Amino acid sequence: MKERIIGIDIARALAVIGMIIVNFKIVLGENGLSWVKSFASAFDGKAAATFVVLAGVGLALMTNSALKNKDSQKLKTARIKIAKRALFLFIVGLSYIVIWPADILHFYGVYMLVILLLLTSNEKTILISVIALILLYPLLIGFWNYETGWNFDTLDYLDFWTFNGFFRNLFFNGFHPVIPWTAFMLFGFWFGKQDLKSDQFIKKAFWISSIAFVVIQILSHLSISFLSEGNEQTANELAEIIGTNPMPPLPIYLFNGIAISISIISACIIIGKRFSTNKILLALNKTGQLALTFYVAHVIIGMGIIDAINPEKMGNYPIEFSVGYALLFSLLCVLFAVFWLKNRENGPIEWIMKKIIG
Repeated sequence: MKERIIGIDIARALAVIGMIIVNFKIVLGENGLSWVKSFASAFDGKAAATFVVLAGVGLALMTNSALKNKDSQKLKTARIKIAKRALFLFIVGLSYIVIWPADILHFYGVYMLVILLLLTSNEKTILISVIALILLYPLLIGFWNYETGWNFDTLDYLDFWTFNGFFRNLFFNGFHPVIPWTAFMLFGFWFGKQDLKSDQFIKKAFWISSIAFVVIQILSHLSISFLSEGNEQTANELAEIIGTNPMPPLPIYLFNGIAISISIISACIIIGKRFSTNKILLALNKTGQLALTFYVAHVIIGMGIIDAINPEKMGNYPIEFSVGYALLFSLLCVLFAVFWLKNRENGPIEWIMKKIIG
């Protein structure tokens, strides 16, 4: 794209900040005031889903021109670039998975390879693929045990570094398994093929996705309440099946994640266009451009600092500290982005990727 849609980068910044809040909560600790925990839990599964959908949008914006003009040379160049980026993200994600088992980047690499396979497909085929991935997953759970390899008390995946364990984690029951999580990126790819500069389309997308999200949330909650008949254990079991939690990633969660992602992205595009000179939005716009850098930094630096100070307390900090630190770290990311991009075009990790990919 010659001209960036600032709303896309604003949404990317919000998604990264949401992921920082969720991940710091998981790693540092989540016991404490219920309203703070509820605030942090509101981002569970939604921030990461939005992050992946946005990646799909980005791939569409990168290839729309070549596909529209049927420019085979540009398309070939784009394919090579996407393949290199996929490999780069896969390697980066695995490089620190020992300290961050919930990494999403190595999954990204495989999602992007699936996008490559469907790069020249029509929009109907893409949407059918999205639905197929979502509906295939419950069938897989019917054949294989979702809990295989997991110690859910410690969130450790016991046989990750074996061939079978790695394959199972990557495609079936990891934190963001290729089936069905690729559906998020594929839907983003479809969405990015639409006219995102059309106010009419974006407003329509916002209202449809927002209504869908609210309806799914209400129906899910009412169904669990009605079927459980007040039994807490039954309610928890039902929540895994018809709830909106990301693990396991069943259809209700996937459709819910797509709905909230499109709602957030559409809202950011509308707000970004209407208040294009607002200093806060411009700062978030720059933050979104450094999303990859901040994702890596929140693990290596953000979690690393706290771990270095008191490794024995990791997981036992109060939720107030976890969320407060996440917000402080996010603010520092925003300030860093504004400073860094004054005289530069890319973030540190983005620059390295660009140098390697070419």
